[in-house]
Amino acid sequence: MKIVKALLAVVLVLAAVLLLGGMLLSPQFSVSRSTIIAAPPAKVYALVADPRRWKDWTVWNRRDPQMAMSYSGAASGAGAVWEWQSASEGSGRMSFTETVADRRVAYSLYFPDMGTTSTGALVMAPEGGGTRITWSIEGDMGGNPLMRWMALAMDGLVGKDFEAGLARLKTLAESA
Repeated sequence: MKIVKALLAVVLVLAAVLLLGGMLLSPQFSVSRSTIIAAPPAKVYALVADPRRWKDWTVWNRRDPQMAMSYSGAASGAGAVWEWQSASEGSGRMSFTETVADRRVAYSLYFPDMGTTSTGALVMAPEGGGTRITWSIEGDMGGNPLMRWMALAMDGLVGKDFEAGLARLKTLAESA
């Protein structure tokens, strides 16, 4: 009986640490990665501004080849929308909110499974005969203390996917 009481006490202390500690964490997160691509901004922009091309270079649909994707709105640029459903990667909706040809694609994301939204951008700038592209995202995980722990881990979780996607984008832009 003493062991059960001790285990219960440990579980309660851990739950308190998770909940109270989570309340002390910021709900805000920000992730950013950058690379240089040996291709002009116009070539990189064409691969980024068309949501149908994202499957060629992002990593999420490679982890789930059965991911269902649909497109609506404009074919590319501001107003282009794509949605996905995946058993392993979750479901979501990305809307391109602002574009500046050969320079910037801004987007908003909605993840219904988590009830969260975030915003981000892919910014391209000429550099050294090529293009520096920076992919960023920021958001707010809300008041849930457990989601705040997730906000703390977002750079590690999403950052590696951004790095892999940018590496694939680089290969694609430089080879075509």
